[in-house]
Amino acid sequence: MKAADINDFRARAKAKLPHFLFEYLDGGSYAETTLHRNVADLQAISLKQRVLRDVSMIDLSTELFGRKWGMPVALAPVGLGGMYARRGEVQAARAADAAGVPFCLSTVGVCPIEEVAAAIPSPIWFQLYVLRDRGVMRDLLARAKAAGCTTLVFTVDLPVPGARYRDMRSGLAGASGLSGRLNRALQIARKPGWAYDVGLRGGPHNLGNVASLLDSKAGLLDFFAWVAANFDPSVTWDDLEFIREMWEGPLIIKGILDPDDARSAVRLGADGVVVSNHGGRQLDGAMSPARALPAIRDAVGDDLTVLADGGVRSGLDVVRMIALGADGVLVGRAWVNALAAEGQAGVARMLSLMASEMRVAMALTGVTKVADITADILAAVK
Repeated sequence: MKAADINDFRARAKAKLPHFLFEYLDGGSYAETTLHRNVADLQAISLKQRVLRDVSMIDLSTELFGRKWGMPVALAPVGLGGMYARRGEVQAARAADAAGVPFCLSTVGVCPIEEVAAAIPSPIWFQLYVLRDRGVMRDLLARAKAAGCTTLVFTVDLPVPGARYRDMRSGLAGASGLSGRLNRALQIARKPGWAYDVGLRGGPHNLGNVASLLDSKAGLLDFFAWVAANFDPSVTWDDLEFIREMWEGPLIIKGILDPDDARSAVRLGADGVVVSNHGGRQLDGAMSPARALPAIRDAVGDDLTVLADGGVRSGLDVVRMIALGADGVLVGRAWVNALAAEGQAGVARMLSLMASEMRVAMALTGVTKVADITADILAAVK
């Protein structure tokens, strides 16, 4: 069965995945108010439909950080992405490369930087967290450089992990003992297709970029404990100066919701920001990116490239984000659901659907180039 729209991938991913993996991908923090608000606020944006304009030639291409891309979309970093298909990050990177969009690998991905970078001819982006051990961060930066990564996405909105109750209920978090392992094993047994293709054939199952830092006896799913022990809650803007000094390429600060924080990113010398609340997985009740984006765009003007994520479920949503002030959009859950449903072909199909939806939305709002998607296409709703 082929996906009729991007949201169909979610149902198919749920049917294929062990319950704890689907819940990790699908869930948010606390009561998941922000998770749902991300989608609702974006879909509430009304657009002006315009007619009798020549929209016979639609161009989705855009330039980000000195390179031309096929459309203003990038695959966002997603932890444990390699567990959703066999060597999942590699498959997703290949689909992104074929579509001419960036792929960003998570610090806590399953496939290491070197494996993903070697799988495609184009350079990948790499996402880094703030770790207590600066030596580890320097080593990861050196590995990213050596692998040819061009762009660093530095995530700053996870000084401590959010309270993700779905992960606790599913047995992914807070259940590292025998009962937890048995619970997960039972869930895996109920999904024999995943167990064979990913469980048996998809190894090694570890956090490829930081595997050497984990206890040799630790399982992949013990990464929650590793995160809590190694992420640095004391970090400030001053601490990030060494990142700017070490990284010569484009530096993007991910996890910005406040205009003052965006201005701090300018002072740091960052090249871009991602307006993001971590997909509703951190502070429940936080503002949605769709709400935060216009004020941040106004605050930084042309000093920064502004990207956004959160709640994007279609190419129409991409158009909405750009009209609100984004230069490009990151998608996370959408590509992982597609990966779980159909592997590399699913991610390719998701990107193709997104591009088709963008073309229709642009044509019906009377614009033909990404640069023409501005606040002028937004409808004022009283």
